[in-house]
Formats: sequence, structure tokens, C-alpha cells
Amino acid sequence: MAITAALVKELRERTGSGMMECKKALVEANGDIDAAIEAMRKAGLAKADKKADRVAAEGVIAIESNDSNTAAVMLEVNSETDFVAKADDFVNFVAQLAKKVLEAKPADLAALLALPLNSNGDTVDSVRQSLIAKIGENIQVRRFVLLEADNGIIGTYRHGDRIGTMVKLTGNDLDLARDLAMHVAASRPQAISADQISEDLLAKERDIVATQARDSGKPEAIVEKMIEGRMSKFVNEISLLGQAFVKDPDITVEKLVKQANASVETFECFEVGEGIEKKVDNFAEEVMAQARGN
Repeated sequence: MAITAALVKELRERTGSGMMECKKALVEANGDIDAAIEAMRKAGLAKADKKADRVAAEGVIAIESNDSNTAAVMLEVNSETDFVAKADDFVNFVAQLAKKVLEAKPADLAALLALPLNSNGDTVDSVRQSLIAKIGENIQVRRFVLLEADNGIIGTYRHGDRIGTMVKLTGNDLDLARDLAMHVAASRPQAISADQISEDLLAKERDIVATQARDSGKPEAIVEKMIEGRMSKFVNEISLLGQAFVKDPDITVEKLVKQANASVETFECFEVGEGIEKKVDNFAEEVMAQARGN
């Protein structure tokens, strides 16, 4: 069967693959476009499997909110390089994915990957695998969080593509919620208030502070006051309500929120690649290996 330009164009539109790859698949499938798509999917899956163990620590944080700002989703999708994270195909996939999470509200990552993503019924995971085959890098949908406010508002903030935050606030002060989301990105609190800080973290910090205070050689009564003072400062530094507001350091977040008759219910913060052990390339060794023909 003759492989026409129109047939190649249709396959390109349905798969997003390159012209030569589509033409080759159609030749091998004797012009059967459905058979060509199936073969390309199988090839894409094989390529994706080969790249699955490669470290993907770059990528983007995406945020999507509904019109009333009572529901919002934040997700992280990773690639191997920053270059791919800026590519149109990758960016469009992430944007489409964020909208899908907000719309379908999947329970977890496995449920998200199983959702149909396009008009052809392709799942999120199959589209991801096709993207891997097309781009040539490992791509992973790493995590997402969905917040809904029954009696309040959700403020969001993105610092470039690499940091994203969300704050759920009682009341309807969207400007305050957005200011607090920006504050979280800048100040990185570990808890909303002192009573939410883990006992283990407090015990470790107290041990460090106590050692430093006793090494000062001051009387025990003064040492105890030093310990309590430093612990109080530590708690304020890592709890959202205890921190000085980033836009006005003369007021604490707690006072700011109280003035608005609001309260912080929860906050979330994502940074691209946090917690992923990145491969450290040795450029000199790489060049030498190429020179030796390895």
C-alpha cells in the first residue's frame, strides 16, 4: 500500500512522533495506521523501560486552581535535564496533567497515572511513556497534592518553575492567602505552630543548644535561661505563625492572620528534585573516557 503524505500527517497528529518515525512505522505496518500506532506504543514502552532507572531530578512544579480558589492542585513532574523541562512537549504535558488532577481528583499517584488524558483514551502513564520515547529522557510524575477549602480560600505561589506553595486559609481573604504562600516559599517553615513540631526534632535541637550553653562556662541557672531562650527562638524560626512576615518583618505571621480574623489550616511546599540523589558528573573523566573510546 502506498504511504501517502496525508497518512503520515494523520499518524503524526495522533502520536506526536517525528515524520520519518511515522513513515517507517506505516511502511512496516503496510499502511495500517492502527497497527502502526500499536507498534509505536510497544516501541515507546520498551524505550521507557530502558530509561526508567535513570535519575530524573530536574523538571517543573505546576499549580492549577479553580475559579473560586476553593480547590487547587500542585504537582511535580521530573525530567533528566533542565533543557527538556523547558521543552514545549514537556510543558504542555505538565499543564494538561495539572488540569486533569483538579478535574478528576485522583486518590493517589497510581490512580492519577491510570486516568485517561486525551480524546483517544490514552492514560497518563501511556502518554508519559510516549513522551519518553519522543524526547529520549526519563520522565516521572513524582507527586501531587490537592487542597480543597469548604470554609475558606486557597492561596498559591510559584517561584519560577522550581518552587511552588499553597496555603489553605479560613475566611475569604485571597490576597492574604497568596501573601502567606509567598512567605512560605521564602521562609520555609516546617510546621504551622509550635505544637506541630516533632518531639524528635525538638529533642535534637535542645541537646545541641544545651551543649553549646554549658560550654560557655556560665552558672547553671544562667545556662538554663540560655537554653530556654534559644529554644524559643528556634521554635519561632521554623513555625509559620512564629516567623516574622516576609513583607513586613515588624509583624509576625500569627499577628497578621489574627488581624484578618483568619487562621491557617494547612500549607504545602514543593521544590523540584528535593530529596532526589542527583548524579554528579565528572566532565574531565567523561572527556577522557570518550578519548579512550570507552
